[in-house]
Amino acid sequence: MSNAKDVVQQQKVAAKDTPHSSMAQAFDEINNLIQKGNLVDLQLKPFCEACSLVSVLFSYLGIAFKFAEMEYTAKLKDLLEASNKFDTLSSVVDFDLKNSTVKSPGSHTRNLRRVRQGLDLIKKLFQNFLSPENMSLKTAATTAYQQVCAPYHTWAVRNAASAGMCTLPSREQLLVNLNETDKSADKEMRKYIKASIDVIKLIDNLYITRGIKLDR
Repeated sequence: MSNAKDVVQQQKVAAKDTPHSSMAQAFDEINNLIQKGNLVDLQLKPFCEACSLVSVLFSYLGIAFKFAEMEYTAKLKDLLEASNKFDTLSSVVDFDLKNSTVKSPGSHTRNLRRVRQGLDLIKKLFQNFLSPENMSLKTAATTAYQQVCAPYHTWAVRNAASAGMCTLPSREQLLVNLNETDKSADKEMRKYIKASIDVIKLIDNLYITRGIKLDR
């Protein structure tokens, strides 16, 4: 039986959208477009707007993910500015391909790759968080970071991220910060996981179909 504190928290969650639910809903809507239209491309500006909601979640993870947050937001800002010139994700990649700047530092194509990495990082974190092992947030986040980001970061950044993991909130505190209950968080995390899988796959295919290696 739920106690009074749980009931109050559930009422707060039901009363308004949370940052977490807004993020999950945005990606669910994008995924619905992909599925219904059998899309192989996405409009750049709506994509960036959905991705901006992920930045809020990074901020709740604190110092441990500060570097990932800074990198993600910087790359996303570049893509959002690029949306004034380019309509779709593929137009960004094709522009860099035509100008031989696909792998140039700061190119839109490299920045899209980094944003995709951020989406994958959150997906992996959620998958670990919901695993049967009932991982702590620290374990879930550490594993996700090692899987997604560590191979591309320097030794210094990896060490800083590792040290920062000790500052992560508990599972319970994260839910409070997100204004979620166990039940609502489970629902929204699963919604994001399902939607992001297809969004990430679509981005990867933009590279694969053009013969661009999915590396650094």
